[in-house]
Amino acid sequence: MARLEGQERCCQGCGTRLARDNRSQLCSPCSRHEVQGSRAPIKQDYFWQRAALRDALESRHFGQVLNAYRYEHRPVLTQAKVGRWLGLTQGQVSRLERTAQATHDLNKLDQWARALYIPERYLWFQLSEQPAHAYVRLRDAHSVEDESETGSEDVQRRRLLRAVAAGAASVGCSAFGWFITQPASGSSTRAVGMTEVQTIREMTQTFRRLDNRFGGGHARSAVTNYVASDVLPLLREGRYRESVRRELSAAVAELNQLAGWMAYDVGDVDSGRRHLRNAMHLCQDVGDDALAGEMLAGMSQQAAFLRSAALATDLARAAKDNAKRAGVPALVSESAVMEAHGLALANDAHGCVAALRESEQAFAVAEDRDRPEWLAYFDGAYLAAKFGHCFRELRRPAEAERFARRSLDMIDGYDRGRLFNLALLASSLADQRKVEEACETGLAALHLAADVRSVRKVTYLIDLSHRLAPFRAEPVVRMLEEQIGLLVQRDRGA
Repeated sequence: MARLEGQERCCQGCGTRLARDNRSQLCSPCSRHEVQGSRAPIKQDYFWQRAALRDALESRHFGQVLNAYRYEHRPVLTQAKVGRWLGLTQGQVSRLERTAQATHDLNKLDQWARALYIPERYLWFQLSEQPAHAYVRLRDAHSVEDESETGSEDVQRRRLLRAVAAGAASVGCSAFGWFITQPASGSSTRAVGMTEVQTIREMTQTFRRLDNRFGGGHARSAVTNYVASDVLPLLREGRYRESVRRELSAAVAELNQLAGWMAYDVGDVDSGRRHLRNAMHLCQDVGDDALAGEMLAGMSQQAAFLRSAALATDLARAAKDNAKRAGVPALVSESAVMEAHGLALANDAHGCVAALRESEQAFAVAEDRDRPEWLAYFDGAYLAAKFGHCFRELRRPAEAERFARRSLDMIDGYDRGRLFNLALLASSLADQRKVEEACETGLAALHLAADVRSVRKVTYLIDLSHRLAPFRAEPVVRMLEEQIGLLVQRDRGA
């Protein structure tokens, strides 16, 4: 009897006995709650070992734990969403995060830790005696991520890569029938020539300059309005020769790419992905492998920022295949460094370094060749920044610092990128306990941040704050943290 009772499996959410054929950790109602987002996902063990969460848990301040927990998700979780899981209002979560006084009420701490499924071994307090199935006691190396998230990402990756392999024959026409289908006979039409194509390209360049300098939040609404009022009517009502159609496809793809980056920069991940996919399909429709590869590289970078290692790696490899078919060494270099970033996120040091070497070799070839205008931004400073990110993920801060310093040798007009690269350098210095220089560099990043409207800048600066948390006794660290806090509050109130 004892042996049979020991094998009994219960739902980790509500404690009800699970059917023998249920191989998950949750019963059907609790699984639905997770899918619908009314309960926190069960996170893998490595999630709780991230530097920001380790520091927050060591601080014994649950408000700091909540803040680190939210910002370790991509996109960042809102206070309202986490509050629903904890049974708190958004205002209560905000006060918990902001207050200097830590909560010592064990009943509340117990309830909150259980709601977020924090493994007991990482807590600074002992959980109350409840049945084992009422709390998720995760094993060291066998934690189970929310299956709905993981499954959907795998499905998304497979579908997307199938579309890439299939090319325009299967995806281009179906996705963009409104573009390639001429208006019905008798409807009002407008002759479209290269003048209109050039106008779209010049408008895209203008918006891109604003984006690079001030962030996606500055001109996103203007881009959206331009697409709706000028570009879509032109596509739907225009008539054009085949040669014009190809150029128009490329121009609209580049505009979609920019719209995707702006959406991504302000935290609208779904719109960002949709714009880049639209752009990729337009390129496939006219057989532009190089520009389609650029869109895949962009999607890889977004996936890396969201810490989706497998998706970032697969998209980068698809981009590299396109780049090699098109014979564009600069794009091969960019795709290879994106692949390296994905592998670094997966802690595959050997694969990461091999991809970095491939990127470096392709970049050396690319320096002697012309490159497409849309790839003009990809220079030595950009490549150095990506190398720095890879080495930081591999926890090799001295090498990350070396490349972060190279990344600051930038041309003017890329204020947002300089902000990110300064934050990268500051975090690499913090990881080496070079506290004073890290804070000085962080203040330089903050100075640029005042004029940049970007959710990503907040993520970079919060990450820096977490890395400096062990040195909070230093006045310069406290001053920097206060200024970062003020910037975050100002951005959220905007």
